[in-house]
Amino acid sequence: MAQEDIFKKLVAHCKEYGYVFQSSEIYDGLGAVYDYGQYGVELKNNIKKYWWDSMVLLHENVVGIDSAIFMHPTIWKASGHVDAFNDPLIDNKDSKKRYRADVLIEEQLAKFEAKMDKEVVKAQKRFGDSFDEKQFRETNPRVLANQKKYDELHSRFAQALNDNNLEELKQIIIDQEIVCPISGTRNWTDVRQFNLMFATEMGSTADGALKVYLRPETAQGIFVNYLNVQKTGRMKIPFGIAQIGKAFRNEIVARQFIFRMREFEQMEMQFFVRPGTELDWFEKWKETRIKWHRALGFGDENYRFHEHEKLAHYANAAVDVEYKFPFGFKEVEGIHSRTDFDLSQHEKYSGKKIRYFDPELNESYVPFVVETSIGVDRMFLQVISASYCEEELEKDSRVVLKIPPVLAPVKLAVMPLVKKDGLPEKAREIIDDLKFNFNCQYDEKDSIGKRYRRQDAIGTPFCVTVDHQTTQDNTVTIRYRDTMEQERVAISEIGKIIGEQVSYKKLFAEI
Repeated sequence: MAQEDIFKKLVAHCKEYGYVFQSSEIYDGLGAVYDYGQYGVELKNNIKKYWWDSMVLLHENVVGIDSAIFMHPTIWKASGHVDAFNDPLIDNKDSKKRYRADVLIEEQLAKFEAKMDKEVVKAQKRFGDSFDEKQFRETNPRVLANQKKYDELHSRFAQALNDNNLEELKQIIIDQEIVCPISGTRNWTDVRQFNLMFATEMGSTADGALKVYLRPETAQGIFVNYLNVQKTGRMKIPFGIAQIGKAFRNEIVARQFIFRMREFEQMEMQFFVRPGTELDWFEKWKETRIKWHRALGFGDENYRFHEHEKLAHYANAAVDVEYKFPFGFKEVEGIHSRTDFDLSQHEKYSGKKIRYFDPELNESYVPFVVETSIGVDRMFLQVISASYCEEELEKDSRVVLKIPPVLAPVKLAVMPLVKKDGLPEKAREIIDDLKFNFNCQYDEKDSIGKRYRRQDAIGTPFCVTVDHQTTQDNTVTIRYRDTMEQERVAISEIGKIIGEQVSYKKLFAEI
């Protein structure tokens, strides 16, 4: 099945089973804004707990804050967002559709990669176990031809981004004969910059209103509170400040479901270090963060690092952690060495000293910062994409979300075999005993087979069936989602069996 078809099914599944809904759907929706349903919010909260605990519990020198969405407007002037927070946009005159110029070129690069990968796959099938991919990529004429096209375009694209050369970006689109996906034509406008911040007014009267912005990132809330946290927490460098919160960007080209939205949630940690040590810490956090992703068991081959073509104005090193979605490798997390740019700018614009006195060096300085920034919504989509599975069985088929048990919205479904003979009451007793430890669900509607399929689609890792034997010996049948295997266990053992599988300790041990 084509990857695009899989993605469409995944999106439909999210709505059908209460994970994600289009915002304001009864009013025909609001573009690139989504609501999380009853299971979606549980998965989202579990992802956030996995991240938060991995930061503030596993690291003695990382603490958390929760800063306000509204901030003084001068903060965004100091950070560079007022003047430089732009996307390069281009319109097709025939379809009237607007696109990000850099994304169009990145998609062209991806096409060259896809052609090379296709040749590799064909050769793998032909040569079997004796296939040497490295040698094939270095010698095959078709691969080498596409690699040359990729390298030439990549070099030209990177140069245009670094020079902020909008005319060159358009020329690349023309030279590569990139067409509009809607109209199929190459009738393009010039490329121009578009600021992504949402602006509003704060104040009781129109004349006295202050222009403020919905924050486009959560990082600045950490920077302006740096001294507050350092002093009240008696923090010593190196230390980090973590935050989870909403951010807002007026994305003109928002697409791919919840991958790119106008209202989204970030999990960010800013790590403050001694100047000159930032690149060492940058490498350490790269290693730590990729371990965090791989611990979920979605396959190491589905992750890769992507070095930035163009460094942001505040950075001296930057890399993305990319995951292989159904629509290709895309960023889920960014790791940046932000130098001392942010704190120095806030010191300059506020007129306040934002310095750290280092007792070991006996001097004061503005710390350098290493940032890890991950989108909750993209992480959510990654988990759903990796977990969605269609399986053909002997007599029928099933759609199952093989979400890691620790992240699964519902941990346990308890099902009475029939709605009589005291079985529902026994099932309720089991839930009452376990509901303070796990998110449990009672399910008595339909046949037991249909109930299993429903819980598979929700992603519930464990189902317990209460039958007539239960009333005699206090045992139940526990059924495991991924293998569909069943075993008879004592009711007293259920909590232990599930507890071992849904503990965050298992994940943390691999980080």
